[in-house]
Amino acid sequence: MLVGNYAIKRAMRVQRLLIICFLCCLPMLSMAQQTSPETEKILALEKKWTDAYRQHNLGIMTSLLAEDFVITVEDGRIFGKMGYIAHTADTSVQVDRAEESELRVHIHGNVVVVTGAYYEVGTSKGKRYEYHDRFTDVWMKIDGQWQLIASQYSVPLQ
Repeated sequence: MLVGNYAIKRAMRVQRLLIICFLCCLPMLSMAQQTSPETEKILALEKKWTDAYRQHNLGIMTSLLAEDFVITVEDGRIFGKMGYIAHTADTSVQVDRAEESELRVHIHGNVVVVTGAYYEVGTSKGKRYEYHDRFTDVWMKIDGQWQLIASQYSVPLQ
């Protein structure tokens, strides 16, 4: 019976130790889930930009892009601000779904780098298409407003 009592006491000590470790880690978990106000702002701007693209909303698109904005799209074409707005205005492209996921925000003063996954489904000139991309967006605070200065989309190797 002495061995049985020892095993029970040891199991209880291990259980207590696990509970203490869990309780000590709780503050770290809550800190990891908290995001700064600037991160929330950037995430909202990312959504706004994606929605503006999907809806062909050129007014919002124009307000979000810096004057010297540059983007490289999936097929390797490079556009400046006006070229990308014209590309977005193309009514032969209908975007049914445009979603970002796996977003990571890296803040460096007045510059923010956002990386993530992008999924888009739609039709282009009557043909269905589907993109599964990775992207990098670079935002900069210009005159107190966050503006997108660069973006790059690529199709991951299969």
